[in-house]
Amino acid sequence: MNTKNLVALSLLVGMGAVLHAVVPGFINGMKPDMMLTMMFLGIILFPDKKSVLLLGIVTGLISGLTTTFPGGLVPNIIDKPISAFLFFGMFLVLKKFQNSIISVGILTAIGTMISGTVFLTSALLLVGLPIPFTALFIGVVLPATALNTIMMVFLYPVAGTIVKRTKLTTQTHRI
Repeated sequence: MNTKNLVALSLLVGMGAVLHAVVPGFINGMKPDMMLTMMFLGIILFPDKKSVLLLGIVTGLISGLTTTFPGGLVPNIIDKPISAFLFFGMFLVLKKFQNSIISVGILTAIGTMISGTVFLTSALLLVGLPIPFTALFIGVVLPATALNTIMMVFLYPVAGTIVKRTKLTTQTHRI
């Protein structure tokens, strides 16, 4: 991992942190996690194990520190690395289609639902949930899935163009 990659990943995490901090909690303190979009974008742009691990850990810590969910720090720290590596695995399985805007959107939707499920399950086991799991999944995870997918469909082509023009990575991004 080189310095340019670290800087790019830091920028993505920073943008995700701002998005995560400004989105208000609306169902018992739980809010859509906009950092996921940036974490997934970082994995797509820099698909290597070290970057995925770094993104998962840092995103989990920052997301946990900025959460409005009661007791949400540890569930975020558990959720993000697991979600990052599951997303990475799905991304690698779809090698033939990984640069397609449709596959990136679908992966983002699936990754967001995985993240929401891991977060809610770990929160349920560690600190309890203020309202039923299903209500939080339907009221927060599904809207976050839609929002993250829409954001990725708009951000991915822009990021791909920037990466291509700046030669940030050797991966070819066809948009």
